Amino acid sequence: MFHPTTKSKNCCFALNHHLPRRAASLKTNLALTADATTPTLQEVDRPLAHYPPDIWGDCFINLQFSDSEFESCSREVEVFKGMAKNMLMASSKDPLENIFMLNTLYRLGLSYHYEDEIEQQLSHLFITLPELMDNKDYDLHTTAIIFQVFRSNGYKMSCEVFHKFTNGDGLFKEEVASDIQGMLSLYEASQWRLHGEDILDEALAFTTSRLESMAKQLTNPYLADYIEKVLHRPYHKGMPRLEAKQYISFYEKDDSRNDTLLKFAKYDFNRVQMLHQQELKVLTSWFKESNIETRIPYARHRTVECFFCAVGMFFEPRFALARKILTQWYVATSLIDDSYDAYGTYEEVQHFTKAFKRFDIRAKDELPIEYLRTLYEVVMNIFAETEEEMSKRGRAYSVDYTKKELMKMVQLYDVQARWLHEGSRPTFDEYLEIGICSIGGPYTMALCMIGIEEADETVYQWAINPDNKIVRLSGLLSRLYDDTQTDEEKRGEISGRDFYMKHYGVSKEEAIEGLSRIACFLTVIWCGNYSIEEFAPKIQQVIDWFGQLQALELTAMAVPLELFDPESLIKSASTSLNSKVVSQYSTLLAPLAVDSVVSVVDPEKPDLI
Repeated sequence: MFHPTTKSKNCCFALNHHLPRRAASLKTNLALTADATTPTLQEVDRPLAHYPPDIWGDCFINLQFSDSEFESCSREVEVFKGMAKNMLMASSKDPLENIFMLNTLYRLGLSYHYEDEIEQQLSHLFITLPELMDNKDYDLHTTAIIFQVFRSNGYKMSCEVFHKFTNGDGLFKEEVASDIQGMLSLYEASQWRLHGEDILDEALAFTTSRLESMAKQLTNPYLADYIEKVLHRPYHKGMPRLEAKQYISFYEKDDSRNDTLLKFAKYDFNRVQMLHQQELKVLTSWFKESNIETRIPYARHRTVECFFCAVGMFFEPRFALARKILTQWYVATSLIDDSYDAYGTYEEVQHFTKAFKRFDIRAKDELPIEYLRTLYEVVMNIFAETEEEMSKRGRAYSVDYTKKELMKMVQLYDVQARWLHEGSRPTFDEYLEIGICSIGGPYTMALCMIGIEEADETVYQWAINPDNKIVRLSGLLSRLYDDTQTDEEKRGEISGRDFYMKHYGVSKEEAIEGLSRIACFLTVIWCGNYSIEEFAPKIQQVIDWFGQLQALELTAMAVPLELFDPESLIKSASTSLNSKVVSQYSTLLAPLAVDSVVSVVDPEKPDLI
């Protein structure tokens, strides 16, 4: 929690760990026989994962909440909110001051208070942008901030504004490297580059190398730490609340800070955090009262982590219902996934799949074993509660669309279970077709829209369209990432690595490298500026989140390429070209592609391939 007049303390809800990876282990247990017409049990080896227990216990259930502290904080927020609004409106008289004000509000996590005002100001500023940029000789820092503010809000500001900082060869002038503030802003601006914007590719390479060197040489620990944080994760790729908390800590050390905005940011952060803690108290109590941990002991029990993911999507107070729905459905999906992957036999999950097609609580009694009945009941109860809530709001369609996507995903779980049971090995392409949806891309997109009032049926029809390239590519990237990070095959489960190894006749290590190269190639396509419908800002934010999530995950997947290793380059190109359309020509096209790239690339700047 932040203290408005003192140095900030650590946020008590800043999670710094990920869900534990699966650990392979087999354990003898009871299961249905393959030919059972009645519930006959026999000893069987189950692919148990032995997930670590929930580390939180009753921490949030027992969390004390001070109404007086919350009310006091809320009063302060309202006072500072009015003061900041006056400052925002006054800044509109000076375009440059206005843009810097907007940037500060974004970074401090305060912009959600003024969404309408900010949109109006940005629209006006963008109209006057040519005059703003042509008549002023702004320095690098100022230019980069202007670029960031517009690009981050969906305005296609031209990257040509950075040409004046380059020499005749298209390289950035060395004299700008001494401007630390400008280099930091240019680095962050380069994160908004689109495919084909060479000057921003050059900006990324130029600033990365210089900033890495600066961080090691600076005697100012505050500035060195800030540079390292920026290089580690650009702010727009992080979780908004954590990024705001980090920036508040840096901002209070900035001599040019606005103390009114700083105090506002601290009070607001504390107030929102208290709201989140209250919501988490309710959700962890729900999980405990449902007795899920005892009734489904083999699965991951990660209510807190699921809520943390929901906060990453919707932190604003008005999305409390969205966070609740998202957390409960994430919990349910995790239980289903673990039942298929880490406990159920093929015969058992067949019964569950059949019942799930009905999606009717009465089908529970037809399930032959208790853990399946419990799982089914949990899912049906969450669905019924969500449907009732959305029906009151006239948005029952949102639950229906989400239910259908979940049913599709569970059926694909069953397909994968059948592959494993029958020992069949489809082609790598066939696996990906199933894996794109079984990873939950369309389902998650539909689920995230439930709590957004602006998400009408038009949005849902767009989101679940099988030809939707954004959702499909997101699912593909998620699947590739998952297949390079998990160890399903150790428990006898299927994995993309296994299919890739068989398809191309390579080792496990080579398969991981191949999958990583495909994913890195696809990130270029992701940045290809797909046009999307004109949706409400929050809906576009959700869509953007899918791309940012994949970009964040893929950082760890990047495989460096040796420019002067033709064999490695051709192998990478062949992998990238192995789509259904051109795979039969990959051996011909790959060498041509490599020759073309090598003939034009600058050996001193191989990162710009």
